[in-house]
Amino acid sequence: MITDAATKRLHVIQGEWKVVSDPDVVLSTILGSCVAACMRDPVAGVGGMNHFLLPGSADALSSGGDATRYGVHLMELLINGLLKKGARRERLEAKIFGGAKTIARFSNVGEQNALFARQFLMDEGIQLVGESTGGDHGRKLEYWPLSGRARQYALTGVEAQKAVVQEQRPRPAPKPVDNGIEFF
Repeated sequence: MITDAATKRLHVIQGEWKVVSDPDVVLSTILGSCVAACMRDPVAGVGGMNHFLLPGSADALSSGGDATRYGVHLMELLINGLLKKGARRERLEAKIFGGAKTIARFSNVGEQNALFARQFLMDEGIQLVGESTGGDHGRKLEYWPLSGRARQYALTGVEAQKAVVQEQRPRPAPKPVDNGIEFF
């Protein structure tokens, strides 16, 4: 993948959201059944992305679950983050990605996530200008929040398994090398 040397890449992992106004930033994530909503206000020059695991509802949030897993929570955080940076709700436009059915024998959480995202945007009056959801494979997503440009790469087979496992389980920091000297 070729990117401009001035481009700053920010990775959005499961349960996170980011809002930026820097034209040199690209937001990226890796999605399986999760969904990422990418939103921007083209006039204010601000945009962002979230990454949620489950659609969620007010009931799920009030039951004491981890709110960062749920789309209902992360969609609100993303919208409020955009508004705080000068966006106007009536100018927001969105794209959604992900929602794959990555494991055939389980319920289709990915489809439920995509349906939730579409309905949420419609209920909030936010224009959905593009989407790539569903399918059987994960995606690597790149989003340029100021221009609204998005690019995705299909993840298949072992590549997808490794990407999802790495995203969900950060690698521990390496242990320092023991050189046999002890300082007091």
